Amino acid sequence: MPRKKIEESFAEGYRLLGEFINIEKNFEKIDAVVKLIIGAFDTGRKVIICGNGGSMTDAMHFAEELTGRFRSDRKPLPAIALSDPSHITCTSNDYGFEEIFSRSIEALGMKGDVFIGLSTSGNSPNIIKALHKASDHKMHTVLFLGKDGGDLKGKAGIEIIVNGRTSDRIQEIHMFILHTVVEGIERTMFPENYEQ
Repeated sequence: MPRKKIEESFAEGYRLLGEFINIEKNFEKIDAVVKLIIGAFDTGRKVIICGNGGSMTDAMHFAEELTGRFRSDRKPLPAIALSDPSHITCTSNDYGFEEIFSRSIEALGMKGDVFIGLSTSGNSPNIIKALHKASDHKMHTVLFLGKDGGDLKGKAGIEIIVNGRTSDRIQEIHMFILHTVVEGIERTMFPENYEQ
């Protein structure tokens, strides 16, 4: 790959991040997500997160940062990424791919839990169905979307939209935000991990 193309790729990521951080409401929304999740944890509730493809990988990454560790040791926090391949293949075979997340939400979701859906297009039918099921269960709803927000725009309690052109760039910013959310949770719940 020519150096110029590599530079252009980094410049595009830098530009998109710059656009995102120049919108003040984005910081308010990130803070709201942090507080929402802490409130759920404080009342014995959990986070359930899902996405397709690279967004599923981001969902798994986010959940393991909470159940495992982030920067320092602390107790595990309850988070589930909906990524079990046996469930996905069973459900998609028997009910259709659009149901793979909503069936898990129906089985595992409880009132007061936090649902997080990741969709770079904002049009993923299985995320749309999962969001509806989460709302039926009176879960708090958060969406990480891309482009113009797609069909999911305006449907969740909190929405963070990264207005990128391609899924890879959008997912990079989504993961940056998810890491920031984990840090915010830790700074509040485990301040001793940040005393230096």
